[in-house]
Amino acid sequence: MKAVIVEDESLVAKELKSKISFVADDVEVIEVLSSLESAINWFKLHDQPDILFMDIQLGDGISFDLIEHVNITCPVVFTTAYDEYAIRAFKVNGIDYLLKPVDEPELKRAIDKCRTLIEKNKYMQTDLRQLLDAFTNPPTSKAAYKKKFIVNFRSQMIPVNTEDIACFMKDTILFLYTFKGERHVIDFTTMDEIEELLDPAKFFRANRQSIVNSEAIQGIRSNENQKLTILLKYPLKSELDISREKAPSFKKWFDS
Repeated sequence: MKAVIVEDESLVAKELKSKISFVADDVEVIEVLSSLESAINWFKLHDQPDILFMDIQLGDGISFDLIEHVNITCPVVFTTAYDEYAIRAFKVNGIDYLLKPVDEPELKRAIDKCRTLIEKNKYMQTDLRQLLDAFTNPPTSKAAYKKKFIVNFRSQMIPVNTEDIACFMKDTILFLYTFKGERHVIDFTTMDEIEELLDPAKFFRANRQSIVNSEAIQGIRSNENQKLTILLKYPLKSELDISREKAPSFKKWFDS
């Protein structure tokens, strides 16, 4: 199979190419593209590969913009440094989503999955379109999002309206914080579970340990290496760090 890599970090691209060769010696990486612009130009001039590996956050845009400029019909494996909405959708639809650093067994499974799709001719362009729509356009119906969370309070279980929640944080166990500064334990296992229940227009996954409500943000501080720090309103008086990789998506979300 012929493969193309879209990755703006040369060392990461080199490592991915090496891992692909190691886990699947019949896959030939024919091109490594370092930007959205170069990827658009390449796909306009060349036949599509059998499999495409794409980082999501590129220096000059996001890889989904490639789909808007070029009719991508080959299977795609997304690679990224952070997890986002609809990871499960990628899994069940046969297009994989790998977190960096890419794990070799997971990479092999992703390639084998695409190989099976090609051999059985079950991969359809509409599947990719629907999957990208699910990823980039989460459900907008208010009924799709959780309206309240049940918390433990003085040996009782009480409801807290989602609109009253300033943020969610993980410190061994999971907590929610209200705008009044109250902290409550919630009965969830992971932050991913919580994230999928929230309206992405109002809540943002700042990092692996926290999700923040836009109404709880007092200000934003820029740090070194293009990282950001979110300053929460009184009485929370907390700070949440956002990595360099997530900073562009956060700015776009906060400005919308």
